Amino acid sequence: MFFLMAAILVMGVLMGAAAHTPLPVLLPAAAVVALWLLVFALRERNRARTEGR
Repeated sequence: MFFLMAAILVMGVLMGAAAHTPLPVLLPAAAVVALWLLVFALRERNRARTEGR
């Protein structure tokens, strides 16, 4: 849960900084955050399956 809250915080910071960040910097940063969230979601889903939830 802590990592999810940290991801939301990072996403909020990136979205707030988006108005002041050049597009060539913003897009890779947003892609990294999106990829990290995707990996996190897949790991959580796999862990839920193995635990039998």
